[in-house]
Amino acid sequence: MSVRWKTTMAEFALSSMIETRVQIQESVRGKDVFVIQTMSKDVNTTIMEMLIMVYACRTSCAKSITGVLPYFPYSKQCKMRKRGSIVSKLVASMMCKAGLTHLITMDLHQKEIQGFFNIPVDNLRASPFLLQYIQEEIPDYRNAVIVAKSPASAKRAQSFAERLRLGIAVIHGEAQDAESDQVDGRHSPPTVKTTGAIHPSMEIPLLIPKEKPPITVVGDVGGRIAIIVDDIIDDVDSFVAAAETLKERGAYKIFVMATHGLLSSDAPRFIEESAIDEVVVTNTIPHELQKLQCPKIKTVDISMILSEAIRRIHNGESMSYLFRNIGVDD
Repeated sequence: MSVRWKTTMAEFALSSMIETRVQIQESVRGKDVFVIQTMSKDVNTTIMEMLIMVYACRTSCAKSITGVLPYFPYSKQCKMRKRGSIVSKLVASMMCKAGLTHLITMDLHQKEIQGFFNIPVDNLRASPFLLQYIQEEIPDYRNAVIVAKSPASAKRAQSFAERLRLGIAVIHGEAQDAESDQVDGRHSPPTVKTTGAIHPSMEIPLLIPKEKPPITVVGDVGGRIAIIVDDIIDDVDSFVAAAETLKERGAYKIFVMATHGLLSSDAPRFIEESAIDEVVVTNTIPHELQKLQCPKIKTVDISMILSEAIRRIHNGESMSYLFRNIGVDD
């Protein structure tokens, strides 16, 4: 069956109060609508644009509205912090309320975020494209070792290592991810011992404070290529510190690979001045400006899998083909 694809234009306008107004330029009544929204630096404006556009399609009687967000915003705020909130749950609720009937995204920071939605969510994977890049663009990749820059990313590193038949190394200590050190809501209020607050026979023991061990690398990286894998590269300080540690342990070439390259602030300059030889990210987020500032940044195109997902959903075909050989920990 031949399918004719048609792109519908939406007019955006800003009022004097810097409000976003959307007007669909043609009829979408009874049609399958796919709203493709790439997150920009001004993420809050981008989210509002999408919500208003989805709601405009809903009120225009669209048959279905599928959101295509290669990078899901606020995905790192998916855990309860002390006196904070789970912001990714709020964003998911707003998208569902606006009228989304389906969501296509890629490599959520935590797979459990899918449970925040009451609509189907297809969490695609970029790992096949990154694995292909390693095999085709790193000539001596058989002499490489997959590195997790913190114990939290060890499962991802293990997945890459098993598919490439390579060894694995884990960095543990002061260079571990700062996110794991933040307390969650279960530690609120602060664990301060007060007199007279509770009955003496019901004294609650205090939690022993954490103390980071000296930095260590579990695994052999001497004389080998180190490939650090993660899902997001934003603040590159931890990656730069990990690269310096690997250089000290004898790694002669260091690659950093991730799905989402946010590369905010002075990340390109830090990468250029660091021991990292190459940073490989996909094009889920635009980073053309960062590439001009740092030639070490390389891009892997993942548009093929997104377009195939759109085609399959529109035609009512199974999505399982896009998830073949994907395990629970991938």
